[in-house]
Amino acid sequence: MIANSITLNYRSVLNYFLNRSTNASAESFNAKVKAFRSQFRGVRNTEYFLYRLFKLYS
Repeated sequence: MIANSITLNYRSVLNYFLNRSTNASAESFNAKVKAFRSQFRGVRNTEYFLYRLFKLYS
């Protein structure tokens, strides 16, 4: 089980140890978008939704 996980993710693991970089910023952004979507449930105008999303997180 652990060996399979390492085999699938070894590049990401090596990238962390070589560059000390993670995908934490992308995960944080995804969490913010998810929270934003939950607040704006039922919005029918997709353009308005994307406009608000862009204005808040750009």
